[in-house]
Amino acid sequence: MTAVGQRHPMLDGALKATGALAYAADLAIDGLVHGAVLTSPHAHARVLDLDARAALADPAVLGVFWHANMPAHRYNSAVWFEGQVAPEDETMFPATPRHIGDRVAVVVATSMAAAEAALDRIAVRYEELPPCLTPEEADRARGPVFAEDGTPTFLNPIDELDFLRGDPDAGLARAAAVVETWVTTPKTHHCAVEPHVAIALPEADGRIRVLSPNQSVHATQVVVARALGLPARDIHVVKTPIGGSFGGKAEPILEPIAAELARRLARPVRLAYDRRRTFTSTRMRASARVRIRTGFDAGGRILARETETLIDIGAYITGGNWLPGSMLQRHVRLYAIPAERYRGRAVYTNTPPTGAFRGYGSPQINAAGEIHLDIAAARMGHDPVALRLANAVGPGAIEPYSGLDVGNARLRECIAEGAAAFGWAARRAAPTGPGRLRRGVGMAAAAHINGCYPGSDEATTMTLALRPDGRVRMVSALHDLGCGSNTTLAQIAAEVLGVTPASLEIVEADTDLCGYDLGTRASRMTYAQGEATRRTALALGEAMRTAAGLVLNRGAGDLVCEGGAVRDRDGGARLGFAELARELGRAAIALPAATLTHTATANPSSHAAHFAAVTVDALTGRVRVTDYLAVHDIGRAINPMLVEGQIHGGVQIGIGMALFEDVANDPVSGRMEGRSLARYILANSLEMPPVAVRLIEAGEPTGPFGAKAVGEIATIPVAAAVVNAVNHALGSELTHLPLVPERVLAALGEG
Repeated sequence: MTAVGQRHPMLDGALKATGALAYAADLAIDGLVHGAVLTSPHAHARVLDLDARAALADPAVLGVFWHANMPAHRYNSAVWFEGQVAPEDETMFPATPRHIGDRVAVVVATSMAAAEAALDRIAVRYEELPPCLTPEEADRARGPVFAEDGTPTFLNPIDELDFLRGDPDAGLARAAAVVETWVTTPKTHHCAVEPHVAIALPEADGRIRVLSPNQSVHATQVVVARALGLPARDIHVVKTPIGGSFGGKAEPILEPIAAELARRLARPVRLAYDRRRTFTSTRMRASARVRIRTGFDAGGRILARETETLIDIGAYITGGNWLPGSMLQRHVRLYAIPAERYRGRAVYTNTPPTGAFRGYGSPQINAAGEIHLDIAAARMGHDPVALRLANAVGPGAIEPYSGLDVGNARLRECIAEGAAAFGWAARRAAPTGPGRLRRGVGMAAAAHINGCYPGSDEATTMTLALRPDGRVRMVSALHDLGCGSNTTLAQIAAEVLGVTPASLEIVEADTDLCGYDLGTRASRMTYAQGEATRRTALALGEAMRTAAGLVLNRGAGDLVCEGGAVRDRDGGARLGFAELARELGRAAIALPAATLTHTATANPSSHAAHFAAVTVDALTGRVRVTDYLAVHDIGRAINPMLVEGQIHGGVQIGIGMALFEDVANDPVSGRMEGRSLARYILANSLEMPPVAVRLIEAGEPTGPFGAKAVGEIATIPVAAAVVNAVNHALGSELTHLPLVPERVLAALGEG
């Protein structure tokens, strides 16, 4: 292998490192005007009147727009494709804002400073309404989610899912031990370096072009069109480079407003949120309260499990109605359990809406399940590693919820090899320490999906074409989120075509240029789009050999693509790609190209086992993670360096979820306490331990060159591994995340 399996740097890495890469906020567009959004100071209120006269007195202000003079088409910002049916409860500017930070109005001015200043001169008269601020309270406000005329009622649950497999009651009845726990996970924010921004401008043909750092140009196109009441073809979406997303830019938030303003004013409009609005007015990870009750036999085999989840999805549905099923699917992919009962409920609250965040339900349900399993192990006197090995799924297991084959699942290898490399047995047996500094080790396992199959939208179209300069152009719905997925795809194509990854010309996603793809989500880029790339590259290679055969007077079967050229298999005649392009041009023969649509036919699991060592200060309650090992069933690492980078980033997010991160919406006022980077505590470089990575590369037959995903699963087991280490150090049963010092001290006091 010359490209696959190699540690290639990201193709745009130098541009990013030198500051030369232009992000959306850097774009200079003639005639650009700026919008600033006024947001609600109330958790629930009705807008009775808005007086904009003082704002409009400034000649730099071009207009003030709110629900009275903007479209009121309802939409769901989480739809993926045209024709998709989803519950629609959101408008650009609601007459009744449903959370602090909800959109009330937008000012457009010739400068951002003038627009921001005008916000202070708008007088809004509100009628405050009673808010519902906790999921427990929301769960009692029951009724139909939509009235007969389709109007949202904002009653609950917005979705409820029940699943039954086998006879859990019988399994629990014959169990040698039954363990029940409640685990609570917080609402956490993406904290991408780049805040939310969108630019829209009218095009000469009457369409509106939207430029934004998004995760799916086709989803953005559909959402914007629905919000404006236009056909999707009237919206042209171009992805700009992304300065971090982690799921936060999966849904269009500012794009519909920017598009309508560009249409209304007939000039380019830029909308951008500052950091506070990015916290209070975009999306975040849903919080969950999870009850698990499990029955075990004397040897630690799981006989039956009951799980109940209550999920706080915030003020609008977005994709929250999918969360109960999403959590269930990940929950039942990890262990072989003969009897399961699951009930999941998602509820509205008057807090900021939630959405995708690196795992879409997996980090919450995994934290609950893996913390529960460690508590069970401690109560029964079992080793946590042995308990997991006794129940782990193996290759070819059938996931009971969707009936999918989990593929070449190497969970057991992750656990066993990780335990050996971490020195688990010796570390676990070592004294935790009776003094101020307590030491402990913990571990957790995880499973995650590779794409959205069997969803009908799980297809991607790729075009590869030889250019006159000999480079190969790659055109698809490419949505690199900053993690190097374009580099990974280029390596796959380069391996097939016998070129270097740098010789590919990559065209970012543009609805005018690329066929449909649902975007970067669900850990599908390497697995699904990577396989589309491999197959398209094979087709292009065949076309290039056929074309070169015309020039060299050889049969296509006698030629190979290698070293940036087409040559004889016996090492004779050779034609460089640039030379081939010139010769075909002289002969007026079209340059070779290939377009292929690949639809996934499987959805295997990626697996992981993570191991953490911690030190807990019994005086201050502070926890420090001192050592970390992540072992991943990756199938085949296309680029080991980028895989390791993903895992390091995932560990950082997971440590934050375990110990620090919580937007902390006040349960009385609804005010977000963690609404800035000064108030919202992240795991920064000083809090990060040394992170070792081991990869299990056993291959996945349905993935490109055997590859599986790592992007989301990298963060999924982390929180539980850290919490389990803390519980080991203290002999506690902490289950309320994050483990801030006061919760740790409370556990010590109870002990």
